[in-house]
Amino acid sequence: MNQTNAYDRQYQMILQQLLEHGIEEVNQRTGHMCKSLPGMTMRFNLAQGFPLLTLRKIPMKVFLAEQVWFLMGNKNLAFLQRFTKIWDEFAEQNNCVESAYGYRWRKHFGRDQISGLVQLLRRDPSSRHGVVLMWDPADDGLANGTHKKNVPCPFCFTVQVMGGRLCLHLVIRSNDMMLGNPHDVAGFAVLAHLLAQKLNVGVGVLTVSISNAHIYDIHLEQAAEIVSRAVTHPPVKFVCPVDAYDRAESGDEALVDEMWRALKSEYAPQGSLGKMKIVL
Repeated sequence: MNQTNAYDRQYQMILQQLLEHGIEEVNQRTGHMCKSLPGMTMRFNLAQGFPLLTLRKIPMKVFLAEQVWFLMGNKNLAFLQRFTKIWDEFAEQNNCVESAYGYRWRKHFGRDQISGLVQLLRRDPSSRHGVVLMWDPADDGLANGTHKKNVPCPFCFTVQVMGGRLCLHLVIRSNDMMLGNPHDVAGFAVLAHLLAQKLNVGVGVLTVSISNAHIYDIHLEQAAEIVSRAVTHPPVKFVCPVDAYDRAESGDEALVDEMWRALKSEYAPQGSLGKMKIVL
């Protein structure tokens, strides 16, 4: 087994493919040129390491707080704003985000998809019906896509228990590889750990399928710098705090700090690439 961080290796490979073979087109919505490729896949055995970018430093409390907020099923930003302002651009009436992933998991479709998922896999661990949606075809995409503040990028995931280990497959329609991907992959790896703990099974494979992987023109030099860096960091270990799933559901702020400390003790990232602007 390669004793370096699997995320760094796969991430570097996709960036290199984008830089060398990416299709150059101007995105009409943003006005930016992108280098893009379809159908990219990343795959990680979570039992062998946590998929965390170490080729540059990323703010870990953002994706950790997000997953707690998602499991709360909340659309009001108040909890998340104690840790990050990243969703503020998407705030609508009453400081809410109507397309918030967790709200859609737990309330938007008239059912709690997460509780249903846990109950299903407890009752039948061999089930292949564990599908959770963030995408609402009545409201997202197609003719409505240009009129909304936020349209889900990760739009569904499936969960299965195979060989006593929880496997999660995330599907992302559009992924900014420099800013979005490291955040999304780490966040859903946390979710896999939380669900596995709740179901009393081990963690298995996290698969991330990306319909459109892209690098924006303003990040091309920084992407080239990432590709040039040596992958040296060992696999990152992560152990969930006790009762983490239940504490996340209840909105326990201390859980975010505990998970952050667990990862921080394992994390020695390389130097900064400088400020990178988010393209909205």
